[in-house]
Amino acid sequence: MKSKINLSEIVNKLLLLVALLALNSCASRQEVVYFQDEPISEAIENQNANFELRYKTDDLLTIIVSADDPVVAQPYNLQAASTTTSVIDAQGSLKMQTYLIDSQGDIEFPGLGSIKIGGLTRSEANNLLKDRLKEYIKNPIVNIRLANFTVTVLGEVKNPGSYTIQDEKISISEALGLAGDLTIYGKRDNVLLIREVDGQKKYSKIDLTSVNVLNSANYYLTQNDVLYVEPNNARVRASSYNQNNGVIISAVGTLATIVAILIK
Repeated sequence: MKSKINLSEIVNKLLLLVALLALNSCASRQEVVYFQDEPISEAIENQNANFELRYKTDDLLTIIVSADDPVVAQPYNLQAASTTTSVIDAQGSLKMQTYLIDSQGDIEFPGLGSIKIGGLTRSEANNLLKDRLKEYIKNPIVNIRLANFTVTVLGEVKNPGSYTIQDEKISISEALGLAGDLTIYGKRDNVLLIREVDGQKKYSKIDLTSVNVLNSANYYLTQNDVLYVEPNNARVRASSYNQNNGVIISAVGTLATIVAILIK
């Protein structure tokens, strides 16, 4: 009888050890979730359905000037955008030269010198350039496009990453769609928006479970915005699950069965 009791105690201790290992494998939110300690504001910018993004420092713009007489417009185009010269990239497609908005919000424009574009919408920048060019060109036409409009989607989405946007307007819903939508483990009511405004990072929380998000001041994204979808508790707990736990539990179970047979 004494040996049977001792063997039973061994089995109980082994099972207790397995339980402790399982508990220790649980991760905490602090170990998994990004951006936990940033101040949150209700809205970053005052936007609405008529939203137009405003150009920022480090934006790259393609600007093409045309007119009834192409020869007259040619001096006001970068070489790659002229009527006679083009640049072809390694894939064989046309690659336009771009204007970089500097830290002061200015670009250097052929024939016109330094022009402040930072802080303007596309329509405002377009009108500014046309007014300046009217002194030299009759009926100038200006076409401006943002070449490096990128948004980043991180966290619990199917395809996290950075996405280059062809247009100059994209909503939170469209950005999440590009990333393949949230996984089942993403918190729908706690999506973090990170945006740089006047050189400072701003943070706001988005609740996708509410229809009010469609009218939110932050519904439309700007260049270089980051969306982070926080994982829910199930994903946090599973993140540090030890793949060997199943083997250990199976081995202990087998051992317990053997011991049970022996002590009968």
